[in-house]
Parts: sequence; structure tokens; C-alpha cells
Amino acid sequence: MRLFAVALIFFGVAASYAQAPVVPHKMHFADMTLSIRDEARREIQEDVDALVRNPKYFDQKVERAKRYFPIINKIFAEENVPGDLKYLVLQESSLVADAVSVSNAVGFWQFKDFTAISVGLRVDAQIDERMNIFSASRGAARYLKQNNQQFDNWILALQAYQMGAGGVKRSVGDKHNGKRHFEVTVDTYWYIKKFIAHKVAFEKAVDGPPQITAAAIELKSKKSLTELANEVKLDESVLREYNKWALTGMIPDDRTYFVVVPNGVIDNVASPAPVLASKTASRAKPLSPKKNQPNREVKFINGLRAIKALDGETLVGLTDQAGITLARFLKFNEMQIDHSVEAGGFYFMERKKTSSTVLQHKVKIGEDLWSISQQYGVQLKKVKKWNRGFVEGRLQVGSTVWLTSKKQTEEPLPKLPDVPKEQIAALEQESFNWEVKAENRQAPQVNSSPTIVIQQVEAVQVPEKTFKGDRLGKEHFVAKGETLYSLSKTYGVSVVDMAKWNNLAIDNGLTIGQKIILYLPEKEEKLHETSEAEVNPTIDNSLIHLVSQSDTLYAIARQYGVTIKELMDWNDKKELSVKEGEKIKVRRK
Repeated sequence: MRLFAVALIFFGVAASYAQAPVVPHKMHFADMTLSIRDEARREIQEDVDALVRNPKYFDQKVERAKRYFPIINKIFAEENVPGDLKYLVLQESSLVADAVSVSNAVGFWQFKDFTAISVGLRVDAQIDERMNIFSASRGAARYLKQNNQQFDNWILALQAYQMGAGGVKRSVGDKHNGKRHFEVTVDTYWYIKKFIAHKVAFEKAVDGPPQITAAAIELKSKKSLTELANEVKLDESVLREYNKWALTGMIPDDRTYFVVVPNGVIDNVASPAPVLASKTASRAKPLSPKKNQPNREVKFINGLRAIKALDGETLVGLTDQAGITLARFLKFNEMQIDHSVEAGGFYFMERKKTSSTVLQHKVKIGEDLWSISQQYGVQLKKVKKWNRGFVEGRLQVGSTVWLTSKKQTEEPLPKLPDVPKEQIAALEQESFNWEVKAENRQAPQVNSSPTIVIQQVEAVQVPEKTFKGDRLGKEHFVAKGETLYSLSKTYGVSVVDMAKWNNLAIDNGLTIGQKIILYLPEKEEKLHETSEAEVNPTIDNSLIHLVSQSDTLYAIARQYGVTIKELMDWNDKKELSVKEGEKIKVRRK
């Protein structure tokens, strides 16, 4: 029976690998033909396999690509840049708006501030257009086009995106300038091979419509996201999630800005990435449950109402049927906006509970902590807390996941050995000499009996806490490579607030050892202290970082002055994403 189970797992893994697209010997890219040699093909194929290996994370990227590629295609066509280059955005940021690299490159297309400004983007304390899909994509198109003007070769323009035009000239000279054929070998620059892997992995997967398309409202006058959310009858938290580039929540009037709105929430948005005038959007209607729909199965899980998803149903459609706002639906089910709806799955219409009447769950093939939390109606953060030893995405089949804080040991406590009566009598009769030092004193030997050692601990001076309103003050001393952006990700506060609290100019860099004051809600400050307290030395001279909700792999790398590649190697990671509660090993240098 055990062999049969192992065989099932083996063939299941083999089947998942079989779905990975195969890297061809020849492929068309932009206006060029690429010939890929065997050794390079094997290397690129490994990257393709790694990209599709985890269906959950792969599907999230596919959903983002389906949502934003229509926007990028339109902008690239206007700028006369080949549409094939859109796959670069997946390589750079996985289409995560607020991604931050170890070199402080920010946003969808990973621009440094000075490069962003040079291609016409606004980057300051109020606005960071690197996180605006419209502005950043136009900036990326212009930057790629500038590079191509020097080489007349889109492959070299692609390489220059990473290492600069000067670096390409020093590296390969002008031997490929103007060529329409390019041979990819094992010696070809790694960035180009990584791009080819992304194009092969995602090219076929991004066909078809997304669950939620991105619409845009064109604004030329000053307006806050709060006002706009009220106009379009949209939860403000959803609007802010799609528009992180508006750092203060205010859209200024110095130029035209495109505010992204999820399609399906505004009733009169019917096509991908339309541009709506704000006065048109103000006539939008609030969500309401659809009529004349088939009877929907609703069942109670852990005493909570959960609705069953139908085949082919989108997240917005399911939310519509539940009769609640998209923001509340996502919150109740602890999901991101790009979550793929699973046909037959049950989704909650009210907040999940903090524990289950069931004590534990045995992991089955394909399950993760989130899917288990959905099965039992228990909050994911609680499940993670009770199962800190697990790494998200790597649960072993048959292992135990606790669903309540009332854990019971699976084995009885060991019974203490019986002590002979003669030895007990000897201990009772012995007189205790207070003059004898502890280290010189030898107690009578009792076979297998436990030894208790009392250690004196010196008192620790605790600095007085400072408050700003109801927010607790915390000091942070800048480490090598840290910036205001990376600190904002680490502590979950805005760059603007940090600049105010410390009288800093947002454009100025930080110096090693510089003291930064942060004001955090007391409960959040404690949570963050727990995260940093988990950075404990291990046997192999490493530290363990407990991932917080606002962490990214980029921010963690910057926090400890290491590279993303090192973090991925040390933790055997194939994806750039991290999950709250995940433990990341960081080696000391």
C-alpha cells in the first residue's frame, strides 16, 4: 500500500513537470530569429520548469499578466516597441506594483529613481509613478527604445535594460548591431536566457480573459482616492490596493494621471483597460446580487456560511453572488485580488473563526495551509501560528496540521524512573551546608533522575517607550543597503510618514548607523518585534527571519545586506514570493 502511495506521488509530480512548455531550437522574438543551442536550451528549460512548478504561484502571475498585458500591449504599440518585450515585466517584478529590489529599483518595471525621472516619471514624496502600470509601462517602452536606437537589435536592447548600454558595448561590442539573427549559447548573458524562459513559460498560458480586468479613470484635476472611491461606489481599500503609486492618497493636478479600477466593479466598464472620465464613473451603481441565477449551494463550515463556486466563475462573479463587497469577500477568505477561483470550492461570506472544533488535520496531496484553513473555517494566521514549523507550499503528505491552540501530545509523557527508598531516606537525612559553593557541592547520585540547574540572569535596562498619539515609538539603526523604501516594506509604514517623523528629505539617502524613529501601533510594534526576535543564530551560523505581512524577498535581502539569489539558494526557493509566517534563513557574512 505504501509503495502504491509513493507511486501516485511520483506520477503526480511527473505529470506536473510534463505540463511545462518545451524550449524550442528556434523561436521568433520581436523582428528577429533566435537559434538556441542544446546546452543553453537545457539551462533555459530548467528555468521554465521552475517557473511552472508551483501551480498556485504560477496561476497568480498568469492572472496578473492577463489583467495588465492589454494595457502594456497598447502602450508598446503606441511607442513602436515589440509586444514580445512585455514578458520582461514578469521577469522584473512578477507584476507586483510595489516590488523593491536589492539595488532600490521599484515598481512594475523596476526603475531606480534617477532612471525613472529620465524617462518622464514622477518620483517624490507624493507620487511614485514606478508603481503605476500606465506610467511605468510607457517609461519602460521609452527606455527600451532608447537602447535599441544604439544597437538596432532588440536582444541587445533587452540586455542593456539590465546592465546599461555602456555595459553592453564593453561586453559584446558592435558585432551584433543591426543583426536579425541571434544565436543563444551557454555563454549568452544570463538575463537574456532568463527572459526567454519567461516568454516560453507564459506565452500560451496568458491567452484568454482574466477574472478581473483593469479599467482606468483619467484624472486631470486634483482629487483624493477617498473621494474617487465614493464616486465609483468602490471600497477605498480596493482602490488603494490598485493605486499604490499615490503615496499620500491624493492625485495632484500637475499632469494627467490614470487611476486603475478593477473591471466588474464599475457597471459601465465593458472592455479591457478602457479610459473613463471621472464624471462618467460617478454614475456607477453599487454591487447587488444577480437575479435569475441557478440555486447556489451554501453550506455551514465551522458554523459559518460558505458559498460554492461554479465552473468557470470569476472572483467578481462569485462576490456578486455572495452579495458583499469585493474587499470584504477577500478579507473573509484571506485572499489576494489575483486569487484564482476553484470550481467546487467553498468561499466564506463572513469572517473565519479563530479555532476549530476539530483538533488536527492530516495533509493530503496538493494541500497548503490556506486550503486547510478554508476546509475548517479557521483563520489562516492562526493556523500558521500553531504550525510554525511548516514552510508554506512544502507541506509533507501525511503530516499533522493543528487547527486549535489546544494541542495534545501524540505520545504520553515519559514516566519518571522509580527512586529507591534508601536513596530518598539518605537525601532526607543529609543536612544542607549553606557555606558550600554550588559548583563544589556533589549531590547523591540518583539513577536517571532529572537535574535542575538554576542560572542567575542579570537585569536588562529597558528604554522608556515613547508615544505619538496611540502609536508606539521604535528606534531602527540603518544597516548597509537599507533605504526608506525598504524600511517602509519592513515595518509597513509609508515613506512619507518616516520622512516627517525624522525630518528627512525623501530624495536623500540613508547612512549606515543612522537612527530612524518609527511610530507603530503598539500591537503592530509587538508583532514586528516578534519577527525580529526570531532572527536567532542557528548551528550553521545563520539567522532565521520570520516573514511579516508587508515583507518581500527584496526587502529582506536589503534588510540584511545580501542578494536575492543568495536568499533563494539558502532557502531552496524557486519563486520570488514569500508568505507571512514563512521562515527565511539568512547566513552571516
